[in-house]
Order: sequence, then C-alpha cells, then structure tokens
Amino acid sequence: MARMTMIEAIRDAMDVVMSVNENVVVFGEDVGYFGGVFRCTQSLQEKHGKHRCFDAPINESGIVGTAIGMAVNGLRPCVEIQFADYMYPAYDQISQEASRIRYRSNGEFTVPMTVRMPTGGGIFGGQTHSQSPEALFTHICGIKTVVPSNPYDAKGLLIAAIEDDDPVIFLEPKRLYNGPFDGHHDRPIIPWSKHPLGETPDGHYTVPLGKAVIRRVGQDVTVLAYGTMVHVAEAATEETGVDAEIIDLRTLAPLDLDTIEESVRKTGRCVVVHEATRTSGYGAELSAIVQENCFYALEAPVTRVTGWDTPYPHAQEWAYFPGPARVGAALKRVMEAS
Repeated sequence: MARMTMIEAIRDAMDVVMSVNENVVVFGEDVGYFGGVFRCTQSLQEKHGKHRCFDAPINESGIVGTAIGMAVNGLRPCVEIQFADYMYPAYDQISQEASRIRYRSNGEFTVPMTVRMPTGGGIFGGQTHSQSPEALFTHICGIKTVVPSNPYDAKGLLIAAIEDDDPVIFLEPKRLYNGPFDGHHDRPIIPWSKHPLGETPDGHYTVPLGKAVIRRVGQDVTVLAYGTMVHVAEAATEETGVDAEIIDLRTLAPLDLDTIEESVRKTGRCVVVHEATRTSGYGAELSAIVQENCFYALEAPVTRVTGWDTPYPHAQEWAYFPGPARVGAALKRVMEAS
C-alpha cells in the first residue's frame, strides 16, 4: 500500500473519479497548467485534457456559479477555492442556489458539486489565509460539510463527495497537507510517510459521509475534534495522561450523533476542540447537541477549546492556535469538575 501526503491523496482521488467518469471536471484559479497553489491538481490537466481540468478567472462567485450550472446539466464539477478565506464572494451562490435547488425543484434537479477549500492556520498566513469558516456551511440546509484529518480519509471522503448527488463543501486543513501536526510548532515536522494513516490504497474506495471514527478509545472524557485538532487532541491526551476517547468527526453535516452519544454516555464528560473563532463556532453546536442528548450522563459541563474572537494574528500565531497545552488544561479541568 502506497504512503501519500494529503496533497497526493486528494490529487489521486480526483484522478480516480476522472478516470472512471467523464462527467467529472476540475477547475479553479491556477488549478490547470500550474497544478494549484498547493499542487493538489498537478498533472491532472496533462492527463485528462484542458477541457476537463482548466483554469478559471479570479472570480469565486463565477467559479461556483458555473459549477452549479454544470451540475444541474449532468456534469460533476469539483472546483477549488484557493483559500477558504476567499469563499465569501461565492457564499451567495452556495447558500442561496446550490443548497436550495433540490428543494426548489421538488427533486427534479440536484447539484452534484464539490467545492474544495484549504482551511485553517498554522502556516503564518495571517488574517486572510487562515480562517476556518466551517460553521457558515453547517448552518445551511442542503449541503454537506467535510473536514478530513489524514490522507486515507481525505481520498476516500473526496471520492464519496464527488460521487454524491448533493453539494459538498470539502475543507482541507492546509497544515496537514504534508504531515500530521500536533500543535508543537517548535518540533521537527513528521511526514505522512511515517504515520499509519499515510497508507492510502490505490484505486477507488470511499469513506462514507456522515460517519465519525474513534481515533483513541478511552474511559475518562470524550473529545470531539476534526481536522488538525484531532492530532492536537492526541498529543494533549498523551501529555496529560487523561484517558480520553478522541472522536474524529470527519463530516460535520450530516453529523454522526450515534457515535457521539455512545461515547459521552460512557465517559460522562466532553471537551470540544476546534480552531475557528469561539463565538457561534461549530463547537457551540456540538456543545448544545451533547447537552440536549446526553444531559443525564454528564458529570461536568461540556468544555470548549477554540480560537479567539479576533482576526487570526500573524505575529501571535501560536497564541491563537489551540495547542496541546490549552487542550490539556481543558482535559484536566473537566476531570476535576463534578
């Protein structure tokens, strides 16, 4: 089994579906000849032709609007927004058009469209290249929102997204592109080639949308995380000695409530971790869901560890980033509460 970076796994996913389905097209800013700013689409144009992998103008609303038109007419576009921070001009197309067409047409039309976006910080991208806008998408009825944490899942989830008959927002934590990241920025980078989840099968396989996975079995507290924060939570658990059960949500909408409920009822405690700003972040929804569904099992209040309610600071990157020290402190705090 090959070991891939997340970049290679994402590229391979697009290559696999383009090879078996001629209706799949890939486009966006610099994704054709250049292969994308992170090289996720490198060589796809050379292999599949300029009519199936091509460059688009610097116009996010135009990219998504064109993809919607393609999708309702039988194609399966997989488009790239160069950074998630740039998606706002396309938000109207996503929230008012792509997400509504199945409902508005009484099922006559669907929008089998995938929108890929690099998300999150940890690369000194500053306020306009580090945002985590996942909550803005989970708020919208009619679209699915996916955040992988490793190459194996990234490939399987992306194939599942492209083959899905409804629009999918596919957020790629850019700090994980070349290796897992546990929040210790001052330590050497570990490549995916040395991580078990870097092992990525050749050919076609899918990871089901809407299904979480338990990354670490534990008895003391349930940690709900996704993307980069899965690896941060693992580091915090190891460093504190708290026997945490870590759930990698993978898909934020639809959410795997069964896995969450079963775990929280077992542990009686819950910590929610995400990189996005705190107020109205996705962690608030998770906290409410746990409280509503597991109230009588809880031994302590649900605790959130998040980014701060400020723009992502370039100079204070690691003060903003929810690292293992902050997550570890939350684990200890929730264990002491009663």
